[in-house]
Amino acid sequence: MRTKRTMVILLMIQLCLVGLIGRLAQLQLVSTESFSTKHINLIEASVAQRTQAMVVSDGRGTFVDRAGNPLVDEEIPVLVLFPFLKTMNWPIETVANILHVSTNAIRMQLLKANEPIVFSSGEKPFPLTEAQMNKINTLRFPGVLAVKKQYPLDHVYAAQLIGFTRKDEQIIRTRYSDRSLPAQTKVGIQGLQKAFDEFLLPEGKTRLLYHVDAEGGPLFGLDVKYSAPGNPFYPITVQTTLDRELQEMTEKVLDEKGLEKGGAVLLDVATNSVLAMASRPAMDPNDPYKNNGAVNEMLLPQIPGSVFKTVIAAAAIETGIADQTFDCSRKIDGSPDTEHSYGKLSFAESFAVSCNNAFATLGKQLVNENKNIIEQYAEKLGLYPLAGWQGDVYHLTNFRQLPEEKSGTIWHDKSDKYVPLAVGQTSIGQKNVRVSPLAVANMMATIARGGEAKQVRVVNKMLYKNGTTLFTFSDEPFSPSDPLHEATVRKLQELLRGVVTNAHGTGRRFQTLPYAVAGKSGTAQTGKTNASGEPLINKWFAGYFPADSPKYVLVVVALDSTSERAVTNDVFAELVKRLYEWDAAQQAKDISPK
Repeated sequence: MRTKRTMVILLMIQLCLVGLIGRLAQLQLVSTESFSTKHINLIEASVAQRTQAMVVSDGRGTFVDRAGNPLVDEEIPVLVLFPFLKTMNWPIETVANILHVSTNAIRMQLLKANEPIVFSSGEKPFPLTEAQMNKINTLRFPGVLAVKKQYPLDHVYAAQLIGFTRKDEQIIRTRYSDRSLPAQTKVGIQGLQKAFDEFLLPEGKTRLLYHVDAEGGPLFGLDVKYSAPGNPFYPITVQTTLDRELQEMTEKVLDEKGLEKGGAVLLDVATNSVLAMASRPAMDPNDPYKNNGAVNEMLLPQIPGSVFKTVIAAAAIETGIADQTFDCSRKIDGSPDTEHSYGKLSFAESFAVSCNNAFATLGKQLVNENKNIIEQYAEKLGLYPLAGWQGDVYHLTNFRQLPEEKSGTIWHDKSDKYVPLAVGQTSIGQKNVRVSPLAVANMMATIARGGEAKQVRVVNKMLYKNGTTLFTFSDEPFSPSDPLHEATVRKLQELLRGVVTNAHGTGRRFQTLPYAVAGKSGTAQTGKTNASGEPLINKWFAGYFPADSPKYVLVVVALDSTSERAVTNDVFAELVKRLYEWDAAQQAKDISPK
């Protein structure tokens, strides 16, 4: 009996030993990089236990504007001090003299340190010059290093356009199932961060580190290691077409004028690229989805109202039916228009005052002859269905710079083409017509440029770490459809200018601006009301300037606003003034003595 009990005990001990050995094998050999359901990297965790480190860069690629100015984060030259200096004699006086600060300022910050610190001035890092960096590193004293450290910018530029990142294990597993990425890797969730995520993923962090004992003292001497990924080409930089100064200017004007929902798009006519794009409500980087702040309204289809009459005008001119007189004392259903009774007007006059009946009449005539003519001319103008750049980028087919841009619509139900009133409503940009502000900007750029429709770029190129080019996004035509005739484009340019120069034109307010403006207004009924029962509208102005030599396209829209609170024209006028002043300042810089 005793022998049997002994055997059972020995067997149990053996089973325990086998279990322990199996567990050790799992920890040491099998699950070293992905332990438990939380996918813990045991190698990294063990190193972290005996290492103190400072992350200099998370290794993710970043974004710059067209001149190379940072849009998301920047590298600041800083002084890094390690805590073991507290117990040593080191040349603190020499370092203080190099920085032109007191030794006490350095000593007080170091005394509080339990891990590597960046010497700071108030709440911000103390920035070094290149000369100061060189002098400090020439000292070659352990634990005293001058490095360039990555910091987020105080101001987030083009927040909804650039987008944001976060740690998300589920996205890593589904989006990158063929790659071995640490669970803590940040991935792009929205905007350009998401669109270019595959190119921006880090090869690894750049860190300063040293090994410590249980009490935090140096374990293997005082040698601080610089740990960085070995690939000299990564991380990459995405060079956008944005201009940081113009982006900041646009955002400030929207906020100063109190535009609550909507935004503005500024394009460069020559390159058909985005110089600035701002959407409101603004996005809080710490809570992107708060108050719908993550939504980029400039990429989403909106009701355009009379801005859409530009499409009808183009089709009418090209098909030869524009030379008519219209009864602008009536609504599109034939009833008297008591609010806007203009009487009999020509085609050009009807466009200037935005006569609904004129364009409803033209639209019905056009669709009666060709059921698809409205969408055909919307496409010729670069308005429909999508405006953003798309094409092949290496192995990625049909890559889209703006994947969150939604396709516009003209007809929700094709049977509406056989209903005269529905055709009339569509022709004035109501009913089911939806186009994005970006697409409207592209339409204006097509006309300003002489009829050549292009895809809109927001990214110019991707650059390797060493500054060489990884990929360039070339100019791409909007579609293979036949372009507008030259004479049609000239007439459209005259019409758009007349909106401003005509004494009764809907853009007459802009006659006194320093740049001559051509454009089209739009007031779209949304069918919604506010808490007080007031009808809500989308108020647009889309135009280009200078009218005789177009350089910029600007589209401003206030969404879901009341007529009294729509600040569209205020924003448009102020931005034109500031762009004129900005251009003058740039010209002054160019001609100033070097």
